[in-house]
Amino acid sequence: MRLRKIFESREEIVMSNNAVKVYVLDPASILTGVAARAVENGGGTGGIIVHKAIVSEFERKARFGDETGLNGLKSLKDAASAKGLDVEFIGSSNTPEEVSTVLRDLAMNMRATLVSCDPVLTKTARAMGIEALYLSPVGKAKLEEFFKPGIMSIHLKENVIPKAKEGIPGRWVYRDIGEKPISKSELESIIADIMERVQFTNQGFVEIDKSGSTIIQLKDLRIVITRPPFSDGLEITAVKPLIKRSLEEYDLADKLVERLKTQAEGILIAGAPGMGKSTFAQALAEFYRSMSKVVKTIESPRDLQLPPDVTQYSKTAAEPSELHDVLLLSRPDYTIYDELRDTNDFNIFIDLRLAGIGMVGVIHATTPMDAIQRFTGRTDLGLIPSIIDTVIFMKEGEVSKIYTLETVVKIPKGMKNADLARPTIVVKNFLTGEAEYELYVFGEQTFIVPVRKKKTGYEERLKEEVQAIVRNQISDFDIRIEGDRLILYANKEDIPILVKKYNKKLNRFAKRINMNIEISPQNRRESHY
Repeated sequence: MRLRKIFESREEIVMSNNAVKVYVLDPASILTGVAARAVENGGGTGGIIVHKAIVSEFERKARFGDETGLNGLKSLKDAASAKGLDVEFIGSSNTPEEVSTVLRDLAMNMRATLVSCDPVLTKTARAMGIEALYLSPVGKAKLEEFFKPGIMSIHLKENVIPKAKEGIPGRWVYRDIGEKPISKSELESIIADIMERVQFTNQGFVEIDKSGSTIIQLKDLRIVITRPPFSDGLEITAVKPLIKRSLEEYDLADKLVERLKTQAEGILIAGAPGMGKSTFAQALAEFYRSMSKVVKTIESPRDLQLPPDVTQYSKTAAEPSELHDVLLLSRPDYTIYDELRDTNDFNIFIDLRLAGIGMVGVIHATTPMDAIQRFTGRTDLGLIPSIIDTVIFMKEGEVSKIYTLETVVKIPKGMKNADLARPTIVVKNFLTGEAEYELYVFGEQTFIVPVRKKKTGYEERLKEEVQAIVRNQISDFDIRIEGDRLILYANKEDIPILVKKYNKKLNRFAKRINMNIEISPQNRRESHY
């Protein structure tokens, strides 16, 4: 913007005894700092009008920790003073109308030029015969400068040295990437730059905007901004996907690929945070798309990197009933739900799956059984195999475990009386076909019971060594080997003793046999029936 001196007729606004051009600024041009930069780069004179309703809104946000608007206003004043320009504040702080309407009316009545970063507002003003100047956002994205090769996430907090997490799934290193703490003003400058790009380009969108937190998707960056009082300081966390893989790159067993093609329609992708769940979900979405399937997603935020013909719905921008109705009526072949968190998420997943839509749910869980257990209590136990038929557990970016579920009527493991036969969900290792767990209802409780096979001689020897470590103080325990894990099942009341007294010895023992040891509560009812 070049603020130039233009003489008008006598009927025009007169300022400083000269007829000059008057500019009415919209809030975005101030907040993002674009107006201040335009004044700095301009060489003429003119009058600048800021409506008090804008100042009032900036002040309101500042009380909740967001001082970006006030900082932008100060930058504008400083730039104007350096150029010898006047900034006048007019109007009422409280207006029942939309600010955009107030600004258009103000520009029209004053025969002024409306300055805006909003292309829609600019076009509307011009359609009404108002002179409007559109300022396109400029400058390099500041946040992207922190992302060097191998960096997955950036963690910026006021008065703290900037940090980053880098590496590969399951092997992250959290380290400093600066030498001095970053200031609040520097963070606010980064936030203004982010908002500039989100609001006035096609690079991103705001998923959630609350008084204490804002979640943004900017190109391939998932950005979380928190402010006091929600957090104890201004903080920016940005996550960037490091890799994009096809399903072929996972080197899956042929029988699993065939199941995904022809049979699996209720899929859970489970794993701990950062283990590659969303990356696998993205690969699976493109796999189904390559099979000419209609694929849609439900995300919050929408950060899966997918082709344009895969429609991505925002969970936060719609009511659960709206998501349910849209998907039920549009009937996709598969819906990727990233991620399942609260009851509404599970209810939508369950209902759409029972309606015949293929569902792929991404869920945080430390074991595959934890993921399955999240569905117990939310629906009838007997329906779970109709909702979930395949569980894929991710570890360190790869498929670590695959389970399938089926319902049979049998005497559950550990019970002996034939009268206790009941519907039981059998969880099988897909690759070996062996049952590993059973789920059943007894009384009012749902039990998950490991199906313990006859121990090998090696397992018996390991149990004897564990027995020697605990010195017969804990006799009611069992062990099981699953891959590189040695699981020690003990009574709940004995677990604190194991952790407090024998943790170091057990860890040394596990290291010696090149295994990871886990302590898990065993089902005490199992031996009572």
